[in-house]
Amino acid sequence: MVQNCFMDVPLSPALRHRRRRRRWLAGGGVVTGLALATLGLSRLQPALPSVEKATLYVGNVQRGEMVRQVRGNGTLVPEQIRFVQAETDGRVERILVQPGAVVTTDLVLIELSNPELEQAAFDSEWQLKAAEAQLRKLRAQLENDQLALKASVTALKAEATQAELDACVNEELARERLVSRLETQRSRSKADAFRERFEIERERLKTCAQSTDAQLAVQQAEVERGRALLTRKRQEVAALRVRAGVDGVLQQIGDLLPQQVGQRITPAATLAKIVEPTRLKAVLKIPEAQQRDVQIGQKTEIDTRHGIVSGRVVRIDPAAQGGTVTVDVKLEGLLPKGARPDLNVDGVIELERLNSVLYVGRPVQGQAETTVGLFKLMDGGRTARRMQVKLGRSSTSVIEVVNGLQAGDQVILSDMAAWDAYEQVRLR
Repeated sequence: MVQNCFMDVPLSPALRHRRRRRRWLAGGGVVTGLALATLGLSRLQPALPSVEKATLYVGNVQRGEMVRQVRGNGTLVPEQIRFVQAETDGRVERILVQPGAVVTTDLVLIELSNPELEQAAFDSEWQLKAAEAQLRKLRAQLENDQLALKASVTALKAEATQAELDACVNEELARERLVSRLETQRSRSKADAFRERFEIERERLKTCAQSTDAQLAVQQAEVERGRALLTRKRQEVAALRVRAGVDGVLQQIGDLLPQQVGQRITPAATLAKIVEPTRLKAVLKIPEAQQRDVQIGQKTEIDTRHGIVSGRVVRIDPAAQGGTVTVDVKLEGLLPKGARPDLNVDGVIELERLNSVLYVGRPVQGQAETTVGLFKLMDGGRTARRMQVKLGRSSTSVIEVVNGLQAGDQVILSDMAAWDAYEQVRLR
């Protein structure tokens, strides 16, 4: 049987003391290293977030003249629009002109038909002829009556003259006692009676003339009424041939929907819309928040996509609709080719010019009269630090800098909301 030859050798106290000291030294070194590493890490600053510089829009702060402007879109609208309306009801027989055609005042656009109206005009014509015949008849009758009365007055005048002569003769004979006094009085009474009858008939003749004029005036008024009615009916019949009424361009046939042959038309219905294409104005929609400084007479530039034409503000709608205010601009320059009604345009209204002010391109988050945080480029554009900047008056593309920046500074105008938690970023 083989026995184990190996056996544990006991260590001396000195050897155990050296081993124990080496363990303590090693443990102390490890603790010291960990403490130094912890202290170094605690003193390190957090790494700056990186932003791709090529994706940012950077603006330069400048000092000089700043032009305040507001922008709005809209359309070109004719200054004068003539709506051709139906004077009476009728049915569309023919449409002779289509939208876009150049029209003149007397050009017939649409032909309507209305048999009832034509019959009414025919009846009015015969009523007028009857009234005129009645007037001629009355005039002849009154003239006959007046002539008869004149004859009666003339006969009475002759009889009165004869009676006066007889009375004078009897008075002479009475002075010579050739006739009795009673005969003389009888002849004088007869002469006086004829004279009074003559005066009465003469007054009747004057009154008859006035009565004749009154009766003729009544019948003449009836004739004039019939003539006016006939004229009106003829005008209505003539209006069945709808004419343009002005020179211009036919923009539309009908009102909301185009007119069709055979369609029934009611009075006052819109049959056509005619415009003058050389006299247009721009109607712009300005955001309600930006229109407070817009005033009558301000210069405006209208971009028609075919050219730019100048103008001036002539009207500002007192009410806002849908968050916008309507502004009318009178065009002063020559219209470019291709400008026509309902053409979409862009307009820029010049509010004012500010001399020697500090301004920069308008930041995405920048509003007028506010204080915002903008990242200013530092270290030659390698980093950007947030600066509190007070903004003033604004324009379409630039805004006034009141405080926080200097001329020559470069700031980031892009949206930096993703880095709101950082005061500084690194640009790469």
